[in-house]
Amino acid sequence: MIEIVKEKKKWDALVKGCDSADFYHTYDYHYASKVNGEEPVLIHYHDTNRTILLPLLFRDIEYSQYKDATSVYGYPGPITKNVTSECDFSDFRKEIQDLFEQQNIVSIFSRLNSFIPNQEQCLFHLGQTETLGRVVYIDLTKTLEEQWGNYFKRLRTYINKSRSIYTIRHSETDSDLDTFISLYHENMVRVNANKEYLFDKKYFLDLLNSPNFDTDLILAIENETGKIAGGALFTKKDAYIQYHLSGTSEKYLHLNPVKLLIDEMRIRGTRENYLYFNLGGGVGSKEDSLFYFKSGFSKDTFPFRVWKYTVNKEIYQELVKQKNGLMYCDNLDLRFFPQYRASVVHK
Repeated sequence: MIEIVKEKKKWDALVKGCDSADFYHTYDYHYASKVNGEEPVLIHYHDTNRTILLPLLFRDIEYSQYKDATSVYGYPGPITKNVTSECDFSDFRKEIQDLFEQQNIVSIFSRLNSFIPNQEQCLFHLGQTETLGRVVYIDLTKTLEEQWGNYFKRLRTYINKSRSIYTIRHSETDSDLDTFISLYHENMVRVNANKEYLFDKKYFLDLLNSPNFDTDLILAIENETGKIAGGALFTKKDAYIQYHLSGTSEKYLHLNPVKLLIDEMRIRGTRENYLYFNLGGGVGSKEDSLFYFKSGFSKDTFPFRVWKYTVNKEIYQELVKQKNGLMYCDNLDLRFFPQYRASVVHK
């Protein structure tokens, strides 16, 4: 049996019943993240005592009667109950293919979660998976001393110095949240991030108030002035902690307090018996300065994998040709999927 679930109560119950899930799979995160034209859906497959859930965002395709699907930003992908790598997924593949065809879905792009088992087994023979880069994580099953020993030496010195300059506390007031949002936006502007990452206050409140995962917003307060130097927002669900967002005042970039905040969350997460603390990767999955910053905390990495599936190849090609025609050029970004949504590469 396969169905599309859109109702919050059922979505929440199904995710809760899975063997493992991250906050990226929840109804609340999907509705906090969606933009105009995106419809959050949870595909629910059930066979005897096995369950496979696949959260997606359905989108209309311009100048077309068709739709496609993508994932929320982060690390979602399928989650399961009573599923092992030895299971037969042929019936799931047939039913989900039929469902996509009934919904006029042309293609699907989804980011995957390397910490959750059996994702690629579920999707085997449904399009292809691809490695785009690496994500850095801290193994919280190691002792605090082992974790600390994996830090770059210079980072340990940096954090020790920061602990004498800053005091860490949770966000306590609406004013704290406003200050953090301002610092986060300042960071996004500083790095020339896309406007889609300039989240409004409702987005942050939705994360902080969700009953389906925990969100910790912790702040670094400069001891000398009592001012907020920076902050970081972490999410916690099941075995996983995610480093989600952060912001630092330009005045304090010389001794960036975010490094201290990450270290503090590592300590708290270990004591709270979480298993993995995911710091993520670089911008656009590249091994850039952001990736290098994160790799200072740990030598442990996982591949960042994505899933690309062309459901209707004939319509897909027609849409690509149509996009080329509308743009009056053939120089679309060929690495992008689906290609009919690619930006023009200016040569």
